[in-house]
Amino acid sequence: MHIRDEFIREITLRICSSLEIKESLRSAFEYLREQIPLDVLAIFIIDKRLGAIRHIAHAFEKNAVPPDEIIPLPEGMPEAIAARDFHAPFIVDPVVDKIFSVMSPLAKIEGNTDLIVPLHMKEELLGGLTLRAWGEGRYSREHLEMAGYLAKPFAIALANALAHEEVLRYQDVLMDDKRFLHRELNRGFADEIIGDSTGLSTVMEMVRQVAPLNNTVLILGETGTGKEMIANAIHYSSPRKDGPFIKVNCGALPENLIDSELFGHERGAFTGAVAESRGRFERAEGGTIFLDEIGELPPTAQVRLLRVLQHREVERVGGKKPIPVNIRVIAATHRNLQSMITEGRFREDLWYRLNGFPIIVPPLRQRKEDIPALTRHFVAVKSRELGIGYPPSIAPGALLRLMEHFWPGNVRELENLVERELIRHRGGPLTFALKPSLEKGGSRQPAENGAPPLPLKLEEAMAAHIAAVLKHAKGKIHGPGGAAELLGMNPNTLRWRLDKLGISYRRRERGKAGE
Repeated sequence: MHIRDEFIREITLRICSSLEIKESLRSAFEYLREQIPLDVLAIFIIDKRLGAIRHIAHAFEKNAVPPDEIIPLPEGMPEAIAARDFHAPFIVDPVVDKIFSVMSPLAKIEGNTDLIVPLHMKEELLGGLTLRAWGEGRYSREHLEMAGYLAKPFAIALANALAHEEVLRYQDVLMDDKRFLHRELNRGFADEIIGDSTGLSTVMEMVRQVAPLNNTVLILGETGTGKEMIANAIHYSSPRKDGPFIKVNCGALPENLIDSELFGHERGAFTGAVAESRGRFERAEGGTIFLDEIGELPPTAQVRLLRVLQHREVERVGGKKPIPVNIRVIAATHRNLQSMITEGRFREDLWYRLNGFPIIVPPLRQRKEDIPALTRHFVAVKSRELGIGYPPSIAPGALLRLMEHFWPGNVRELENLVERELIRHRGGPLTFALKPSLEKGGSRQPAENGAPPLPLKLEEAMAAHIAAVLKHAKGKIHGPGGAAELLGMNPNTLRWRLDKLGISYRRRERGKAGE
């Protein structure tokens, strides 16, 4: 009795010693081969989906030939196995057993002695354990009795291995879903940035240069210029695009919590820290962290960030050991960090670490050629958000008025202006009435005798004149009485001019043009 209990205890400890079934099976094999004849030990299931025997793991002598991982079953064999009442361990006899006479050449039974232990969990057959010894007649009744003690611990090990395999499968599915959603949500992200081939062409060229690398990037520019969009473009054009993209607005975090939020904390590090917590840097593992408004970081956080950039490791608040992190850091600010260094509000060594590859995003007033495309984009996007079925057209000359504005709020100001215009819209084209820019002065001068103000710019005057002629021609461009004939222009030249001035002339607009 003592020997049996010792055997059961030892084999249970070995087969349940690791969640990795291959390691625990190897440990069990080393022990079992000292007790009974054994050259190969394999654990298997009948995989109905594959219609085959699938070996989950196996262990064998160095010179032995391992069993095939997948053994296809002949048609009808899985059903025949399921119909058989396999409970007690048995020694395979291909001569008298029809199932194994068919299986003998597939499973390489001939010339060997196989002892099979059926493995059950809650009366359900999970699979089996195969003990193989070279030569015939190697196992006795005593070996069968000893093999019976293997059923429960190996069944538990097999159930755990199958559950672990299922968890890994679902993990792969979730990762695949995540990658798919990343691709769908950010497909062609860099190419969708408006102005990538015009006003932002230099910026996007720098993005394409730096995206495949792993260095820190500093994005500089006024508020509302689209620094976050550039950070997105860098991340989703990089090898880290399938990893997390953690965005942090450093100015929005309370100063007393910013260290904990960014770098994490250990349990008991401060009042209320009832459990350990990972910070944003740890959560960005394998991906990118975007630190917006980096100039708002307090001095203590600047010191910790410097360590991350220098050594690629973080230390939690209250922690005693560094934690390595595999991340890319992208920072952005609208502040003049060099002035802050002079004032003692920003560390000079941190500035040099961040400023290795600066990207300066120009303000909207320096890339006014992008305003027409941006305006049309925001009209389409905001119309969808506001539930407007069909985006309204833009009035002739409106885009020229927008291009003359100084845009102190940059792209964000333009976006807000479009949204307000759509909310106030009561039919007809969008006119975008703007207050005169203080920086530039007005763009129009009042006419005498209370007449409507006259445009000072040649293109504005041209747009107003062409629109009036087009209205007189009732939207007709080509042919007798058309706008081209009245203006003395080639119809194709007129169409090109209309496109440039943002004047709509399509057939579906003719009704409005003639009103």
